[in-house]
Amino acid sequence: MLEISSIDLHYGAAQALREVSLTAEAGKVTCVLGRNGVGKTSLMRAISGREPVSGGAIALGGHEITRMPPDSRARLGVGVVPQGREIFPLLTVQENLETGLSLLPRGERRIPDTIFDLFPVLREMLGRRGGDLSGGQQQQLAIGRALVTRPKVLLLDEPTEGIQPSIIKDIGRAIQYLRSEGTMAIVLVEQFFEFACELADHFAVMDRGRIVLAGASTEMDEAEVRRWMTV
Repeated sequence: MLEISSIDLHYGAAQALREVSLTAEAGKVTCVLGRNGVGKTSLMRAISGREPVSGGAIALGGHEITRMPPDSRARLGVGVVPQGREIFPLLTVQENLETGLSLLPRGERRIPDTIFDLFPVLREMLGRRGGDLSGGQQQQLAIGRALVTRPKVLLLDEPTEGIQPSIIKDIGRAIQYLRSEGTMAIVLVEQFFEFACELADHFAVMDRGRIVLAGASTEMDEAEVRRWMTV
């Protein structure tokens, strides 16, 4: 579904990504691990188009999207749950969810019931402003907003950051359900090692803008991965 080939990314003279290659398959969770500041969020921004790459290529379903702007990538099926959630605090829950509908054909512009099945609290709070929700509820809203667009690839950038354990479990169950549907590739950036291990089919560990370890989760050397994640 998603194929990243030897991409580089610069912020001015500073290089954030160095020849990063990654593949994400439909019905699988690819987990990107690593310490703070090693390039994980830069990778998510490169895939979504929020930062231009300076080398390499990105393809979705066999079609190159390397130079496409973010809105074009979203229309093709790239859904993003950014670090920090980035919901609209003055809009209601319903209005936040509806922001993704403009990407869809007119006949499909409705909020899928699946979102409320995964996160029942959102149905209860449709009229409440996003800024009045707890951090965990805002994270559920951010995931729901991305799912409204019916993505082919879902990018989740540290969805457990600052979230209470009960909602982390809800998010984990939602990811497992989305994987079981078999139609969506999921790229999960995480520092919560146990959460990542429960979900990952494939893993990639980053350090200093490069992927230093990668493979199937069944082949993961836990001690080696933890070594790269230790500050």
